[in-house]
Parts: sequence; C-alpha cells; structure tokens
Amino acid sequence: MPGLVDLQVRLREPGHEHEGMLASEMAAAVAGGVTSVVCPPDTEPVLDEAGLVEMLRHRAKRLHHARLYPLGALTRNLQGESLTEMLQLTQAGCVGFSQAEVPLANTQVLQRALQYAATFGYSVWLRPQELHLGKGVAASGPLATRMGLSGVPVAAETIALHTIFELVRATGARVHLCRLSSAAGVALVRQAKAEGLPVSCDVSINSLHLTDVDMGYFDSRMRLNPPLRQQRDRDALRAGLADGTIDALVSDHTPVDEDAKALPFAQSEPGATGLELLLSLAYKWAQDAGVPLARALATVTSQPAGVIGSALGDLAASAGRLVVGGVADVCVFDPRAAWTVTPGALRSQGHHTPFEGYELPGRVRATVVGGHIAYQA
Repeated sequence: MPGLVDLQVRLREPGHEHEGMLASEMAAAVAGGVTSVVCPPDTEPVLDEAGLVEMLRHRAKRLHHARLYPLGALTRNLQGESLTEMLQLTQAGCVGFSQAEVPLANTQVLQRALQYAATFGYSVWLRPQELHLGKGVAASGPLATRMGLSGVPVAAETIALHTIFELVRATGARVHLCRLSSAAGVALVRQAKAEGLPVSCDVSINSLHLTDVDMGYFDSRMRLNPPLRQQRDRDALRAGLADGTIDALVSDHTPVDEDAKALPFAQSEPGATGLELLLSLAYKWAQDAGVPLARALATVTSQPAGVIGSALGDLAASAGRLVVGGVADVCVFDPRAAWTVTPGALRSQGHHTPFEGYELPGRVRATVVGGHIAYQA
C-alpha cells in the first residue's frame, strides 16, 4: 500500500526537555508505515521563524526516516496578537499555519490571518475550541459530573466552528479543522461542505475508537485533547469518516513523560502515543464498521495527502498513492497478522496509550521512503 500520511504528530523537538526525541519519534513513524508526518508548531521555541523550521527539517532529513512537513505558527509565539511572517515560513518549508492547542481569543486577529492566507493561497489549520468553554479535562456529561471532573461541553467545539465558517465565508480562506470530537461538529462540517466552503477536517484514532466510559477509574492514559465524548459522538465520527465528511484519520501522536502521566487525572498531561497504532486502528475500524479496506486505507494515505495538497511540491501528484513514476513511499503490511499493544515494545519514547493490551489486526513488515528501506520488521 502507499506509505501513510499522518497530519497530527508531535515530535517534541525543538524542545529543551526532550533532546533526542526527533530520532525516536521518526523511527516510530516508519515502524508504523508512516512515510510523511505533519507536526504542529507548539514546540520550545515555537516554530515562528524560518531558521527554526529549516533546522528542524534538516535534522529530520539526516535521519533518513519519514518526510517531515512542519506547520508554522499562525501568530508570534502562539500568543494570538501579531501574525508571523507567513511568506518566509512557507519558503522555509511550512505546509500551513496553526495555533496548535492555543485558541485565538481575538476574532479580529483570526480574520486578518485568514484574509492574508487567502490572498497567498496558504491553508490555516485550526482545532475548533472556544477559549473559555474549552478549559475542562473531560467531556461534559453525566460521567464527568459523577467523577467530579471539569467538563468541556460540545458547545466549545460548535461555537468555534460557527465562528470559523463565518470567517471562511467572508475571506475565502482554506481551513483544515483538526480533530473533530462531536456529532454536532460533524453535522456542521457536513453542512459547510455542502455549501461549498473550502474546509477539510480530521479525527483522531482515540475519538474514533473510544468513549468517555473508557476512562474507567480516572485512568490518566485516557486524558486526551480533545476529551473522549459519548457513544453517539463516536458513532457520528465513524459515519462521517466513512461517508467522506471527515477527510482523514490521524494518530494525534503526543509522547508524554512517565512523570507527567503518573498524576491525578485532572493534573496529568493530555496526550498518547499513536504513530505505531495508526494503520492497525484504521484497519480495525474497517473490520468493525464493514468499511471496504481500500476506502479505510484512503483515510490514512491519499486523503490526508490531498489535505496538504500543493504544499507537497513535487510530491503532490503521487504522495499517498501508488502511481507509475511517482514517489516510492511504500508500506508493506500483513493484514492477517495480529499483535498486542505492549508499551515497552513501542519505538516512541512516549509509552502511554489508551490501547495498551488491545489485540490489533495488521502488522507492518517494511516501510520504504523514496525508494530506500527505512524500516524492516
């Protein structure tokens, strides 16, 4: 099959506390059959200068693992006040612009950003979350109330979506919505696409397979952003991915240190490792939902490549596809093999996953990037 394209991968570099993580996480990518990764700009320092982007891409290239496509910061230091030099960041290799997990408090700044991006054909990647409503640690509902956890209502997502769509109508900017989490969110995106707005969106493997009930007794492995919602939301996300409303499935790979997870649920750091699980969980969804295998694989190959689009440059015509004369990014996998998720066996330095102990279908046997074997089981 074509090599996987993952639109949401945190590599933790550059970062003062996470030296050496770039190598381990890029190795985890190819072990999971992922040949292209998009990383958000919320690093330390933030990816808001061309020099930082060039350095990160250079270091990733020297590893000879997956291809790296950084997102540049939409505003300086992600502070939501002044826009970054988008032209310079694009020339340095950024494929879009994002605020990562930092919602924009000032709608006027977002409007200016979209106006500027529309003028030059850049895409803006936003996670729809209203600043004040989105500060909880679990999805609002009976379970969060019983557990005494602060909730994030569905309205945190839908209010942000309404705002984004109004600004897209006004500016014509191309927007990619990161990690939808609710049934109401899926309905709004479906409506926006029917209207012809230039929007795309993705969902994480966590929201596709899990619900708030999986939190069990304050299991911090389930402390995620966005939070796990109810079963009706999961069902709507699965249906949206199957019918094409949702364009891509992402790993939402966020390696978290042992110390940051070994805390009470509300204080633990959100995130889970996911790069090495993406293919198997896409395959499991296909089996569970009766989705044809080729259709399921498109959500982790050609469709996410289409979201990045022309920003892929020379690879735009063949990334995420197997075409004659195209780029030789290939994943060889065995659909009949099964494996059990064992954190210690993962190549990522982040060993926390809500899927620990799950038996998953499909094993990656080899990954080829640009015609060179980058991983072999």
